[in-house]
Amino acid sequence: MEYTEAMSRIDTILEQNPEPGTDLFDELELLSTLVHAYEEIHYSIDTPDPIEAIKYVMEEKGLKNKDLEPFIGPKSRVSEILNRKRYFTLEQINKLHKALNIPLEVFINDKILEATSL
Repeated sequence: MEYTEAMSRIDTILEQNPEPGTDLFDELELLSTLVHAYEEIHYSIDTPDPIEAIKYVMEEKGLKNKDLEPFIGPKSRVSEILNRKRYFTLEQINKLHKALNIPLEVFINDKILEATSL
């Protein structure tokens, strides 16, 4: 079965609202698992860059650099980080994660660890 066929079949099954424990529900689970695995390989979404993620949240919430000072530190430190002159401390990451609701994986992942260890 091809991807588009599987997606169509999933839509058809969902319209029937299958009960857990039925063959239709089992088929839905199987197709969903297969589609998810396919999408992970063919349509994976990279973890966003942490600076870009912060700038995006700032724009969405109408925040200015000054608004980051409680999480990062003085104006100069905010500027250094947003201009990629300095990386975050663990405390800053934790504060930004909680305050801006940015997943920790954005700040700490293989790509980031590799770049910061140079």
